[in-house]
Amino acid sequence: MSPTEPKELRTGWTTGTCASAAAKAATLLLLTGELPKNIEVELPSGRRVSFPVEDSGDGGAIVVKDAGDDPDCTNGARITAHALLVGQSGELKFIAGAGIGTITKPGLGLPVGAPAINPVPSRMIAKAVKEVTDKSIQLTFSVPDGEVMARKTTNSRLGILGGISILGTTGIVRPFSTAAYRASVIQQISVALTQGEQTIVLATGSRSEALATRMYRDLDSVCFVEVGDFTGVALKNASKLGVSKIIWVGMVGKISKLANDAMMTHFHRSDLNSQVLLEAARLSGSSDTIVRAATETNTARHFYEICDAEGDRGPLNILCKMAKTACEKSLSNQVDLEILMVDFHGQEVVARA
Repeated sequence: MSPTEPKELRTGWTTGTCASAAAKAATLLLLTGELPKNIEVELPSGRRVSFPVEDSGDGGAIVVKDAGDDPDCTNGARITAHALLVGQSGELKFIAGAGIGTITKPGLGLPVGAPAINPVPSRMIAKAVKEVTDKSIQLTFSVPDGEVMARKTTNSRLGILGGISILGTTGIVRPFSTAAYRASVIQQISVALTQGEQTIVLATGSRSEALATRMYRDLDSVCFVEVGDFTGVALKNASKLGVSKIIWVGMVGKISKLANDAMMTHFHRSDLNSQVLLEAARLSGSSDTIVRAATETNTARHFYEICDAEGDRGPLNILCKMAKTACEKSLSNQVDLEILMVDFHGQEVVARA
């Protein structure tokens, strides 16, 4: 590999995979009195993987999560399991220990009061334990500093309190995991609809979301969904689930991409089309300075700054209208859609449609 070639990103393991490994090791410790140095578990694909195991010092097993090159807030989390024999029926019971979240709101596919362990990880854990015993086992999962880690997630908004969730659908974390983010967006929308909310605010980032929460103080926090680059996914799912109103809030860069029918707005997946900016400038009858700015730059921000300097927000409003028209193609049902463009400081709405 030459110095100019991008480094291949390393995959990692989900909290669900690590929890299944810790659970199997803890069960072996319970039944044999010995903690294995390494433990093997099966992923949903059938692939088998092995993990080193650490002693918790109090009768439990620890597997340290390695998220690979994904910027995961749970990377390095010490997923800990304690096993207790509770009968012969073969049933498993999961307990949320310190640092593991508990479900407090409906809409997540788990009963209120249950540990935040999603269905696929639950099945992985059960399969791992069944490889060791058919007896009834109570498993208590915990993660030191899990509650601190959870502050960097959407857990509290979803009604998952007390710590992180045990997640994963494939058992593997892909670097910069689009699948995980996509799933999170869909889940947040589902929770809001389950709680009877009919208005969803889709924000592309923290500044956009902060402004939106100030503007719509009457909405419950569950209504605000940070979609990042997944506008198309959010629109399709919100529409399919029957939401009545969607307010999309973001900055000029992503709006320009939406206006060009790019519903996935990550810079690796969609480029700025300066012709969209040019069309907006011409339709608004803007000055030659703004028209030139549309094609003399590779960034929508420069175009925005020229419009702002010229005191002409006409092209920005047209971009919002173009984005709205494009977004409406993703809606399968009748939805009241509004597009808001915010400034780069997240302080005010500068254009809308």
